[in-house]
Amino acid sequence: MSLSGRTLFITGASRGIGKAIAVRAAQDGANVAIAAKTAEPHPKLEGTIHETAAAVEAAGGKALPIILDVRDPDAIAAAVAQTVEAFGGIDVCVNNASAIQLTPTLMTPAKRFDLMHQVNVRGTFLTSQACLPHLLKSEHAHILNLAPPLNMEPRWFAGHVAYTMSKYGMSMCVLGMAEEFKGKVAVNALWPRTAIATAAVNMLGGEAMMRGSRTPEIMADAAHWILTQGVDVSGNFFIDDEALEKAGVTDLAKYAVDPTAQLVPDFFV
Repeated sequence: MSLSGRTLFITGASRGIGKAIAVRAAQDGANVAIAAKTAEPHPKLEGTIHETAAAVEAAGGKALPIILDVRDPDAIAAAVAQTVEAFGGIDVCVNNASAIQLTPTLMTPAKRFDLMHQVNVRGTFLTSQACLPHLLKSEHAHILNLAPPLNMEPRWFAGHVAYTMSKYGMSMCVLGMAEEFKGKVAVNALWPRTAIATAAVNMLGGEAMMRGSRTPEIMADAAHWILTQGVDVSGNFFIDDEALEKAGVTDLAKYAVDPTAQLVPDFFV
């Protein structure tokens, strides 16, 4: 149940859930490629690839910060090659990078539709595709997409059909690749039961929603359990608390941002 010596390639790891997954893996002594766009401090969003790299190394892992826009297939290929050169291979690909806009059909500009599909669906597919030749050489190969269960209820589409389409595209990558690479690469999805205290949630719901959230560490601990399983644990759409229950963790109080606040349920669950 350890990622010691494993190499993880994590997109969108400059902050939030991606950063938390990177730091949790580093506590085992993992190698982590931190592939994200933010290299310099952002005026509105905290976190950079270099700050995550420092946190990874402080936690006991080895870090490789890489500037990456997952919309660029050549940049993805170069980032994967750089990771392999630095660490000798890739054992885990975590597709965490994501774009969100919760607008109805008539209020979704083409450029926002394109951004969500380029980052969420296309970015996930191309990053997985670039990592797979190296994953297939690993005895502990995993792909983990931060994507929701495929629940075809109209209520999950009606208010934000473009966003739902893009996130379900990531989920369909899990469904298809898990079967395609069955017995060779474990491919799973992970999604939170509640809102998670990230920059995106802060922008969507402000302080009230942040108070009703859990910390990114719940997703990191759930991801750690998934990524330490064998390749036969594949094709699953895990919810964070369900994964932790399998890991023997049932007391989730420590993950609450504000223990006195009512938890805000996340989308798609």
